[in-house]
Amino acid sequence: MKKYFQFDELGTNYKREILGGFTTFLAMAYILVVNPNILTLQDVEGLPDALRMDYGAVFVATAVSAAIGCFVMGILARYPLALAPGLGLNAFFAYTVVLTNGSPWQHALAAVFVSGVFFLLLTVTGLREKLINAIPMELKLAVGAGIGLFVAFIGLKNAEIIVANEATVVGLGNLHSPEVLLAIFGIIVTVILLVRGIKAGVFIGMALTAIVGMIFGLVDLPTQIVSAPPSVEPTFGALFSAFGDPGFYTLTMLSVILSFLFVDFFDNAGTLMAVANQAGFVKDNKLPRAGKALISDSIATITGSIFGTSTVTSYVESSAGVGAGARSGFASVVTGIFFLLSLFFLPVLIVITKAVTAPALIIVGILMVASLGEIDWNKFEVAVPAFFTMLMMPLTSSIATGLAVGFVFYPLTMILKGRAKEVHPIMYIFAVIFLIYLATVGAM
Repeated sequence: MKKYFQFDELGTNYKREILGGFTTFLAMAYILVVNPNILTLQDVEGLPDALRMDYGAVFVATAVSAAIGCFVMGILARYPLALAPGLGLNAFFAYTVVLTNGSPWQHALAAVFVSGVFFLLLTVTGLREKLINAIPMELKLAVGAGIGLFVAFIGLKNAEIIVANEATVVGLGNLHSPEVLLAIFGIIVTVILLVRGIKAGVFIGMALTAIVGMIFGLVDLPTQIVSAPPSVEPTFGALFSAFGDPGFYTLTMLSVILSFLFVDFFDNAGTLMAVANQAGFVKDNKLPRAGKALISDSIATITGSIFGTSTVTSYVESSAGVGAGARSGFASVVTGIFFLLSLFFLPVLIVITKAVTAPALIIVGILMVASLGEIDWNKFEVAVPAFFTMLMMPLTSSIATGLAVGFVFYPLTMILKGRAKEVHPIMYIFAVIFLIYLATVGAM
């Protein structure tokens, strides 16, 4: 095993890899709570049961898909990079596709499945890299920032720090509310931990917030610690029913599939390069076994959609494990094992409230908007599409709409600036597709 994972060549050992894999798990374990809360729309009251997924089944799907992604990445690509259902993509799944569009969650899972299959085909044929390269860096950066704003807004709304206001659309919530104060405490604690360089700051922040909530009676005490994993039957294979429904074959669902594709394009490729560069794997601006690494999220996404969760992608929190010494794929295997073990601890996790999970969403949002600093705002033809891309996501509660507006504006502003030849032909095709999408959605 040491030979397969190249311990000697990488200057590592079992102790470092196990510690690194466990550190990565702690840094991203919050997704075990946050993902089921988002996909089941826990913060939305009065939602028909038909539109709400089963919490226990989604929890199992989250842990299993993360474990599979980690195993494939670790064993096939041999990189210390962990995967799990992505934040932002799960919010798009729940709040845009299901809640706003009114699509059944089975249709949303089918869209994830189709995007995963396309992802796999594009990766195997090499077209994935060409599509990524066709999209300008400014829009890629704006997409990441827009998703960060969207995720942070959801966190602020779930914590009721931001609430609806008839006069100003949104406004400041009741800061005297115990639940709001608990969320604010969570934000402050998590910020302190991360500023102090604590790698698992998000997870520890959630744990401390939950403990304080229990002390003051704002969070229920778990009735037990360990239990058998919940049944995945309510969601397992449910996506296949969508393929027999004519309502699935619409332009709106096509835009949903494209959105899943685009966002995961940027998210996974960017995270992969960032963590690989940190670990010293990038040589001459190239990453060995890149194809195998990109296949990992495709397989995990397909499997995850069958079990009942949204798109699986690489996690930048893997850098925490690398920082702790992880250098081989064995660390990812260790992370995957911990995700499987977490299946037996749902009683502890299920009591977590919105006030506890909201800080994680807000902090992750802060980390994601860091990409704004790399956009050249002095070039107005670039600033306009980048601005609309990131702004329209939280304002419309739709990643797809943000993508659509930005991708329509980019060719237009570049043509007006006299830089039409610098725009890749694929971008013109994307602009037409998204223009039709906006016209269709706007008429609803």
